Amino acid sequence: MSSYPPAAPPRKTTLRQRLADLRGPTVPPRPLDARSLAALAANPGCGRRALLDGAGVDKGALATALGSPAAFGQSQFAIVRGNSFEAKVKGDGGAELLRLAHARLGGAAEPPGPDARVPDLTAAGPEGRAARTAMALREATAAGAWTLLDHPMLALEVAGSPAYLEPDAVVVDPGGRWTVVEIKSFPMIDGAADSAKVGAAARQAAVYVLALERTAQKVAGAEVGHRVVLVCPKDFSNLPTAALVDVRRERSVTRRQLDRLTRVEELAARLPEGLSFDPARTAGELAEAVSAVGAAYAPECLAACELAFHCRERSREAGEVSALGRSVRGELGGLTTVEAALAAAAGTGPAEDAAEDPTAAALRQAARLRAEALERAAGPSPRGEDPCPC
Repeated sequence: MSSYPPAAPPRKTTLRQRLADLRGPTVPPRPLDARSLAALAANPGCGRRALLDGAGVDKGALATALGSPAAFGQSQFAIVRGNSFEAKVKGDGGAELLRLAHARLGGAAEPPGPDARVPDLTAAGPEGRAARTAMALREATAAGAWTLLDHPMLALEVAGSPAYLEPDAVVVDPGGRWTVVEIKSFPMIDGAADSAKVGAAARQAAVYVLALERTAQKVAGAEVGHRVVLVCPKDFSNLPTAALVDVRRERSVTRRQLDRLTRVEELAARLPEGLSFDPARTAGELAEAVSAVGAAYAPECLAACELAFHCRERSREAGEVSALGRSVRGELGGLTTVEAALAAAAGTGPAEDAAEDPTAAALRQAARLRAEALERAAGPSPRGEDPCPC
């Protein structure tokens, strides 16, 4: 009889341990913020970003290790200008900000007076600040008075872990409605601002709305508004003006993407054992690890993801039509590569019958029309000669 103790059963790896292995043994998780969550909602089909963000991988360090760093963020001048404008808007106890909120939100509530509440949200650490914010929201709802929460801390569970989010402000009106306020330094000219910038602000504000809704579930009489107050400089001055932005669509998209993130375990389970995104590994190992996770690159990623340059290079190498934009990708349907699209236009693709592939038929028709137009433009010049006299 053997004197050795029986072998211990293999230890089952938990999701937390699996995600830690993906980051690297000594790499702390990078917390999610509203910008990263909003970027997830802007590209919900990218499994690569969903996994890396869910695992807390530092994509900036990963991109640098891959040799494709992305210069990101605002300039120092823009940051200083934004901070200065926010301080102006919130000056005098937030009186101007509350006035703008009342003017845009309307309703039967009385205008905010000098007795408007601005509670102190100071606490130790993000958990303490989130708890203090939740208490202030409950107190403001119960008091039935105008209340301004300056830089509150909200908690939102993402992939099983809390993400701490800090909006510019939250306003509570006497009816118990909570409204997110976003303060941006881009101008609002004649009552309208740049649509791309407003869209980005709406996606970011939708994350805050989701976090507020989780808190409001525990507070009697509380209601979270689906419209946020966007405060910007008026025209070319430094005077603040405001507009309401409906974020219901962005909220729905963000919620679906967060639900997808909670299934990050499924994405991690498909990866081979030993795979890691630890920046200490070689560029070749990291490139192999990144390529093991499917991506959905689009040119819009360049403004929202640190890995965009790496993904663009790989997309171009593979000849993917997604590198040309989502609209082109959508128009080409099942033709996912540039080579396949050109073959279809030339009539040499696998689907030669136009009835079998309407997209290929449309490309062939477009190619014929282009050839006819070029022939007409060439005029009576003999075939093969350059009609241009230059």
